[in-house]
Amino acid sequence: MKKRIVVYILGWLLVFEGFFLMLPCLVGLIYQEVEAVWFAIVALVCLCLGFVITRLKPKDKTMYAREGFVITALSWVLLSLFGALPFVLCNVVPSYIDAVFETASGFTTTGATIFQEVESLPFCINFWRTFTHWIGGMGVLVFMMAVVSLADGRNMYLMKAESPGPSVSKLVPHVKSTAKILYGLYIGLSVLEFIFLMFGDMDVFQAITTTFGTAGTGGFSIMNDSMGGFSDYTQIVVTIFMIAFGINFSFYYLLILKKAWKDALKLSEVRVYIGIIIVASLLIMFNIRGQMGSYPNAAKHAFFQAASIITTTGYSTVDFNQWPEFSKTIMIGLMFIGACAGSTGGGMKVSRFIIWAKTFFKELKVMIHPRNIYKISMDGRKVEHETVRSVNVYLVAYVLLFSVSLLIVSINGHDFETNFTSVATTINNVGPGFHLAGPVSNFSFFSPLSKVVLIVDMIAGRLELFPLLLLFSASTWKK
Repeated sequence: MKKRIVVYILGWLLVFEGFFLMLPCLVGLIYQEVEAVWFAIVALVCLCLGFVITRLKPKDKTMYAREGFVITALSWVLLSLFGALPFVLCNVVPSYIDAVFETASGFTTTGATIFQEVESLPFCINFWRTFTHWIGGMGVLVFMMAVVSLADGRNMYLMKAESPGPSVSKLVPHVKSTAKILYGLYIGLSVLEFIFLMFGDMDVFQAITTTFGTAGTGGFSIMNDSMGGFSDYTQIVVTIFMIAFGINFSFYYLLILKKAWKDALKLSEVRVYIGIIIVASLLIMFNIRGQMGSYPNAAKHAFFQAASIITTTGYSTVDFNQWPEFSKTIMIGLMFIGACAGSTGGGMKVSRFIIWAKTFFKELKVMIHPRNIYKISMDGRKVEHETVRSVNVYLVAYVLLFSVSLLIVSINGHDFETNFTSVATTINNVGPGFHLAGPVSNFSFFSPLSKVVLIVDMIAGRLELFPLLLLFSASTWKK
């Protein structure tokens, strides 16, 4: 383990977080809030500490997979620990654990909150809550790679460790150029959503914070009823952009930059993803028609919530906790499926389910024709055995972490639906669960131990499990 390169990059992370914290400080100054002072102090601490650490440059900046995983996991932990300080210093949370929970939920784009009342929070706090979604959506290390050179030609290890999905490929030969393209597309889509929202019934602050939450597929809202109080136009715009940010960004690269629209439309993951949303929405629409009063109204809420859950954004227009069990079961299924790989969404990813389905049917064929050789392919390319193996290992790790988390959280004595969906919504970075953790509720009722477990689940889920789990392996830290 090359610990000096790890510390060096973590120093740069603190520098970037310091600059990020200056934005809510500026918002506080605009709205003349005293809380802006605390953001300035924390920003100054991060900047000073970060600059001191980055002065200690390692002689050898070469980095390998092990360092990449450790840096990625520690980066997200460090982001949450320092990003939580303004919540404590502004005295808006009862404990530091609650502050870390809220911040980790923000950076991991989960959107599970400990606040019951958000409209009374200072503007700078609400800005920071939603801005953490935008930072975490594409990944802070990807952003850093687009700006500075972190390691000698080994940045791909960081991108692989931080990017969601079973496999990661560069859009162009250079990792730094890939990072720039990803953030260029990310910023472009964000600006586009903001413009469309400004044509609706949102003010500038509401449009900015909603864009942050949608782009990062996070779901923190500055309104107590989330998206429920906004016009049909605004809800439709948010629905469209939630779906858009849940699509693999390779789709936009092919469509916009490469002008290869035929190749973009052939991406099987995107087609399956859209198909799941349509089918799930229609099933929910017919099921809730009686509650909603009309098919158009039922369709609006069904498509919004299906998009919100599968993309793991977590916004709500209604209390879907009150929906029939059939619709709630579909929603839970969407929680696990998640968005596309290479998007800002969470969950287990559509591409993994495609690979699992193809593996299943391949094994059925082998049982019938054992002498034949079958291969698994996606988009005309063979899925390597290494990828299939990693997808299967991911499932084992996922089930183990989920089971252990559910067992520990159950110590609180809450009902199974609350416990199960709380673990599901955090490990899949969705936000709201069901029953006590529903869309109009919050997570403040959990014990400190359960909150720590859910924090671990949020970070592990955002990092595809392994980077965080490897921190607990002794072999990771050996020289």
